[in-house]
Amino acid sequence: MPIRVEAYMTEGIASGTVTRAGQLRDLLEKSRTLALTATTWEPLDGVADGPSGDVELAVDDLLVVVSDDDPFIAAHAAWHTIQLDVGPYGVNGELPTLPGFDPGRALTRPSGEFVMLRDVRLSLLADAAQAIECPHALINRYGVDRVTADLMLGFFFPGAAMEDTTAATALAPPTATV
Repeated sequence: MPIRVEAYMTEGIASGTVTRAGQLRDLLEKSRTLALTATTWEPLDGVADGPSGDVELAVDDLLVVVSDDDPFIAAHAAWHTIQLDVGPYGVNGELPTLPGFDPGRALTRPSGEFVMLRDVRLSLLADAAQAIECPHALINRYGVDRVTADLMLGFFFPGAAMEDTTAATALAPPTATV
């Protein structure tokens, strides 16, 4: 079954169709390229030409991938609000973890290059007012520059600057009510 895909990259957005069978995340994790047919290109600078027609995109160049594919989601996931800077894009969404997940004591680490988020709001960092919303997106965890979350997620996003939202609220003095 064809999967409609929008691939957000540093230079622009490639939109096309994946005709290969399988789940999109599996295709991204098992190949070095993503083959798209009937591809159109929307450059971020409004000028630069990009891929069109039948193209193969390097998986490492993909920062955010949005599709109409049905993602696999753990049945009893605990969801954590997260904000990411990924190249020129700002991403807000929810990250699933297993119930009771403690990042400081976790023995398992995420595998693969892409992390799934749900209830995603995606915009350019330079123009947050122009955003799209989608039910889910795959984020290239190695392309993330900054993370703001209620958990310390350094091992999910290696190399990204971490901002822990729980530290600020835990240290803030209580407000007196009169």
